[in-house]
Amino acid sequence: MLTSIRGLTAATLAACAALSSAPAFAEEEEETTGPIEVSANVALTSEYRFRGVDLSGGELAIQGGVDVAHESGIYVGTWASSLDETTVGFGSTELDIYGGWSGDVAEGVSVDVGVIQYMYPDAGPGDFDYTEFYGSLTFGLGPVEATAGVAYAPDQDSLGSTDNFYVYTDVGIGIPETPITVTGHLGYTDGFLTFTNDSKAFDWSIGAEAAIGGTPLTLGVAYTGAEGDIVAPAYDFVDDAFVVTLSASF
Repeated sequence: MLTSIRGLTAATLAACAALSSAPAFAEEEEETTGPIEVSANVALTSEYRFRGVDLSGGELAIQGGVDVAHESGIYVGTWASSLDETTVGFGSTELDIYGGWSGDVAEGVSVDVGVIQYMYPDAGPGDFDYTEFYGSLTFGLGPVEATAGVAYAPDQDSLGSTDNFYVYTDVGIGIPETPITVTGHLGYTDGFLTFTNDSKAFDWSIGAEAAIGGTPLTLGVAYTGAEGDIVAPAYDFVDDAFVVTLSASF
């Protein structure tokens, strides 16, 4: 966790978004019932990477979540992932609960703002849960979509009585006449949630995903990692890796 060994995790939000971690609101297919929309997602991934950091010890992770959204743009949801108890030290499960508002503010421009609580229900003694506020702007033009976002976790005991600031950008480019989207992510952390000596770190990923025709399935692959000053033989949470994910949205 970072400057300790945890100080990590968030959806990605958009990058949950960068194989981060975390809830993928925009990618879920929604089932509409009047003014309320309910969506769900499940995934099997070769590693759980949050902002480039390995939270599953290089092993498979099972993930899933449910979102409920009102036509006004207000939403609430929950998302969970398995963790590696031995290397990460936060127990076997991460459970996120979040809520916020998202909507279009201009043609091709949307906003998403909210708050997320990261919880580790079966972690050992100590403070692990923490709260983070987030916001993002997404711009769409033809097959190209770009997101710029920020997340801030204020001073909390679980963050060593310090705070954490994260800024990122995501880009997706759909290849015409194919089900393939090329994706890229770049993030920057300043605060407790890093594995660097100066508490500052970049993370990145580049990859592609493809919808499997006639099914709710999507197959994705990405190359991802983050900066870190981890000295062997300690486990390298930020070593570059290829991550393969099979997901489904309902």
